[in-house]
Amino acid sequence: MSVRNATPHTLPDMTTVALAVTDGMLHFELALACEVFGAGVSGPDGSWYRLSICGPGAVRAGRFRLEPDHGLDRLAGADTVIVPGWADIDRDPPAGLVDAVRAAHEAGARVASLCTGAFVLAAAGLLDGRRATTHWAHTGELARRHPRVRVDPDVLYVDEGKVLTSAGKAAAMDLCLHLVRLDHGSSVANTLARRLVVPPHRDGGQAQFVTTPVPAPDNHPLAALFPWVMQRLDRPLTVEDLARRAGMSSRNLGRHFKSVTGTSPLKWLLTQRIRHAQVLLETTDDTVDAIATATGMGTATTLRRHFHRTVGVPPDAYRRTFRSRGRDGTRT
Repeated sequence: MSVRNATPHTLPDMTTVALAVTDGMLHFELALACEVFGAGVSGPDGSWYRLSICGPGAVRAGRFRLEPDHGLDRLAGADTVIVPGWADIDRDPPAGLVDAVRAAHEAGARVASLCTGAFVLAAAGLLDGRRATTHWAHTGELARRHPRVRVDPDVLYVDEGKVLTSAGKAAAMDLCLHLVRLDHGSSVANTLARRLVVPPHRDGGQAQFVTTPVPAPDNHPLAALFPWVMQRLDRPLTVEDLARRAGMSSRNLGRHFKSVTGTSPLKWLLTQRIRHAQVLLETTDDTVDAIATATGMGTATTLRRHFHRTVGVPPDAYRRTFRSRGRDGTRT
């Protein structure tokens, strides 16, 4: 996963979301985006997205026939444009779609692709010089066809600010929830994730899914370790502490972490501390010093350094943007 250089946005600056569709789009990613951005939940200020579907006319997505709300020219007026997966990567995407996506980006829209939708963004030149990803089975082809794109095959999604790409299939949900988190904060993204019965945040990258099945929640060697760690984030845990709890050597622990999460024990632990800090910043009046203690960061200086590097803004700025409000509109 990549969250660096991700700059949080505040609504209503990012209120309109347009899905770009033509014949040949993958219906799974299309339906997933509709479910997330058309969910009808509310952010801290009571707002949500205005979702529209833009296409050249009635289109086919798998076995489904879709009637767009507007033409592709309306993409340029959206705040965020989502390009679902492109089914036939051996065929160039329609020039009208490519031109409309490029025009939307030039007009200032945030553009995100889901799965093989990255081939549309690449054809529009939006990925040149940028880091990007797509379904693991097609990362090699994306790199071969578009050599100016820095293809990363191991992540669930990449956030390059105004241009974002996701890996295959279910990773589209990871990116969509990431966009909700940027716009509305972690609490709202977590609430939406619970409603959709999906994890609010997955660690690691798609490399963990290439050759091995996704482990069941209770069917891998670290199943009991994860909740134990989450209850002790305020403590200065070490790799040795985790290995001792898991009943294995530190080296063996590292191998299992790489297999299950796609990352190392310390990187995974740091991510959990940052996520917990985000929730505390949104939902409590605790000082940054107190949050540093509660998340096991030790000092406010350490928390600020890691938080800024990971989230893209300092803790105080994050709190001002995403502080939750109660039902009566007052700060909670």
